[in-house]
Amino acid sequence: MKDQGPGQVLFEFVRHWSRRSSPGDHAIAEQGRNVLVTEVVHSLVQRGFTATVNAIAREIGIDQSGASRLVKKAAEAGYLAIQAPEADGRQRQVTVTSTGRTLLEQAHEWQEHIFDELTEDWSERRRQDFQQAMTDLIHRSFALEEEP
Repeated sequence: MKDQGPGQVLFEFVRHWSRRSSPGDHAIAEQGRNVLVTEVVHSLVQRGFTATVNAIAREIGIDQSGASRLVKKAAEAGYLAIQAPEADGRQRQVTVTSTGRTLLEQAHEWQEHIFDELTEDWSERRRQDFQQAMTDLIHRSFALEEEP
């Protein structure tokens, strides 16, 4: 990692964790995709947006058909519900089900466990500083998306 800037290090970290399951382990990869799309729906709603397939596609950075397949599979697994709003029956609104909320709780527990393992030799202050820095980056990232 010598000679890498902080941005390169950040994206290397993201790439590492985005491919953490082995390519041959279909069940783990499928569950990871379910967590991803359920997390995206939850995040959109938390930020005050309607979770449509197009909004999910933009959030993940994939095409609409790929997002539609992810949503359909997560709905079939019981994590998401797809509804047609009364105002516009063509546009499907996606929500997290109670089973999906349980999935997210378990995923968040796992994420916290992994963070604890990765930072076991860090001070509490360093953990808090890291959390604040990442929160600031996320908020700035969302703000940049909204700028013209």
